[in-house]
Amino acid sequence: MLQKIRIIIIRILIYNARTRFVMAFIKTRKKLVSSAIASTLSVVAVNAVAQDQIAQLETIHTEAAAEQSLKVDKSANSKFVAPLLDTPKSVSVISKQLIEDTQVTTLSDALRTVPGITLGAGEGGNPNGDRPFIRGYNSESSMFVDGVRNSTSQNREMFAVEQVEVIKGSASSLGGAGSVGGSVNMISKVAKKGDALEGSVAAGTDNYQRITLDGNKDFGNGIAARVAVMGHQNEKAGQHDGAEYKRAGIAPSITFGLDSDTRATLSYYYLKSDDTPDSGVPYNYDATKKATVGKPVDVKQGIYYGLHDRDFQKQENQIGTIKLEHDINDNLTITNTAVYNKSTNDYLWTQPDDSKGNVLNDKVWRRINSRITDTDIFTDQLALTGKFNTGTIKHKFNVGAEYSDQESNKGSYTTTYPGYAGTTTGGFNSDCKINDAWCTSLTNPNSKEEWLGTAVANRNTTTTTTKVTSVYLLDNIEFNPQWLLDLGLRWDKFDTKQVTNATGAKLENDKDFFTYQAGLTFKPVENGSIYASYATSANPVGVDGGDGSEAIGQAYMDLKPEEARTIELGTKWDLFNDRLNLTAAIFRTEKQNTRIQLDAGTYTNGGESKVDGIELTATGKITDKWDITAGYSYLDTEMTNPGPSCTRAGVCTYPNPAKGKQLPNVPENSATLWTTYKVLPELTLGAGAIAMDKVYGDAANTKWVPGYVRYDAMARYNVNKNVDLQLNVNNLADTRYFTKAYSSHYATEAEGRSAVLSLNFKY
Repeated sequence: MLQKIRIIIIRILIYNARTRFVMAFIKTRKKLVSSAIASTLSVVAVNAVAQDQIAQLETIHTEAAAEQSLKVDKSANSKFVAPLLDTPKSVSVISKQLIEDTQVTTLSDALRTVPGITLGAGEGGNPNGDRPFIRGYNSESSMFVDGVRNSTSQNREMFAVEQVEVIKGSASSLGGAGSVGGSVNMISKVAKKGDALEGSVAAGTDNYQRITLDGNKDFGNGIAARVAVMGHQNEKAGQHDGAEYKRAGIAPSITFGLDSDTRATLSYYYLKSDDTPDSGVPYNYDATKKATVGKPVDVKQGIYYGLHDRDFQKQENQIGTIKLEHDINDNLTITNTAVYNKSTNDYLWTQPDDSKGNVLNDKVWRRINSRITDTDIFTDQLALTGKFNTGTIKHKFNVGAEYSDQESNKGSYTTTYPGYAGTTTGGFNSDCKINDAWCTSLTNPNSKEEWLGTAVANRNTTTTTTKVTSVYLLDNIEFNPQWLLDLGLRWDKFDTKQVTNATGAKLENDKDFFTYQAGLTFKPVENGSIYASYATSANPVGVDGGDGSEAIGQAYMDLKPEEARTIELGTKWDLFNDRLNLTAAIFRTEKQNTRIQLDAGTYTNGGESKVDGIELTATGKITDKWDITAGYSYLDTEMTNPGPSCTRAGVCTYPNPAKGKQLPNVPENSATLWTTYKVLPELTLGAGAIAMDKVYGDAANTKWVPGYVRYDAMARYNVNKNVDLQLNVNNLADTRYFTKAYSSHYATEAEGRSAVLSLNFKY
């Protein structure tokens, strides 16, 4: 380990030598952000060309940076019309400070810092991308960027993200369709007042290399520009000749009219990735039951069943945004946000399948999963926000209308192999006794074996179009400083259509629905609140818009939306001069009208499930030197009415073994901790832990991944007020655990121990 750390330090010193002159040059001049613009270009090409020169522009404005904290008091989402303390809903905010402390680079890693969230696996109809489960329910279609739905299948990056907000509980009145257990909203970095420059150069174990730069230039006259850039690569920690990840991104923005009544922000986001993914490890197999059961097979940590000559995942995501704001007066603002989003996800990767009991013979079938999606989304949001009084009663409101038009073209790859009949789409046999060329050793697989097969892309097999029109009203009513009432009402018209392009066959769903929320808050003192709330959600057929696991189908296209409701009682307190926030909540979420299968061709709205839970959090400063964010979640889940048990062939029988069982992908207990302490003015030490109970992969609770505790550590040394060195060691004890449990075949193994040393600067 010490030798690895020495190697990391040498790498950082090399990077430091390259940039030392640039840092000194910037430090000695007031012409700051022009240097940032030039530095952006140099960083993008740091491994290709040397920096020739740094352009200089006169600095017009400077703005002192506010002290960063793990605690966030107000949501950046305008639909939260009141501070979080006065909002009768559980909201967890992953702050900029927490992102920097933990050095998380992906949304999936960031979400692991919030208790009660697990990640789902991709296979078949479940695309390989971000698939969080919040309070027991799938939220892959409830992902937002700056309040605009962004639910395409992708692996999201953090380089252009200011903070992440996790809204827990049913909340369709805020975001529209979905949001059964909660939703995720990523807040983007956009142009702002003042000049600023920050960035990081990092290297670590497992060929970890990462460069980021974020520069903001205030040109005066209400105009500012900002650009964030990133380049990244690493191998999966603890895995030899296994998964690899490479990506690059850029996010420029420009704002006009700062500090004026009329403002316009134009922004663009681009991320491209080229990965060799890893699905994980197969479950054990019961020869008597002829089925996969129990936990993953006991093989060496870091094992990899994929093929480097065959497996890939290529993604490209673009978001273009035009946001216009006008202050009609001091109490009234109208905003229009238009967003165009284009997302592609192209992959072919190995799923370690054991449907034939191959593991009993020390074999694993390298089953292929593939998908090709190309999605275009246009969204427009018009909102009127402000405040007014009716007598002594105060109102803070947001009323608006939204329209979105999404088109997803979906396909896959057909693969063949010489000497073997059948294809991946036409009956290829998974028994390694018959199909050994597609198999590998259970205990000693070779990722560099030659793949002799062919893969043919079948693009645009189906085209799914989804159009949504919505209107909503949100109002926070203050009767007096002690009593507040939060109300929300939303109407959505949801139209989706899927066409099989080869035959012209159409599937359609046309539904409209109302959702609402109501919450009462009592504030016995200014810094504390006690609340009770009730909120609903609706999950229509085809909510994923053709780019997820909740697609439209022939047998259930006419069904009503699934419905859910959350009842919650909670309290929030700001302590230690408002530096530390404590929250507690107890809740029940019930999902009704769930789609269940009755026979081969019949589905109905009859299923039910419920989640009872308790959540506790503490976030902020205990002392001037001691910061903490900690949380605990208890989730008691039950499949109250799963309907009959149906095979893939549509043969259904009673009773369903899933009845009364725990919901899949949900730990009963989970907890997170991150804390830092400034032991010296120059030195800050940090430590964290993530603990999670056993998680079931299937509804019948026959397959699971064990519980675990993972420990992390951090040390940061401030070279001066502008530059620091930071060492992060993740999974300190090199604990073997699993992050995803798929229902049928496999579980995804987490990364082993890794260390990253970064040089960070802020001006």
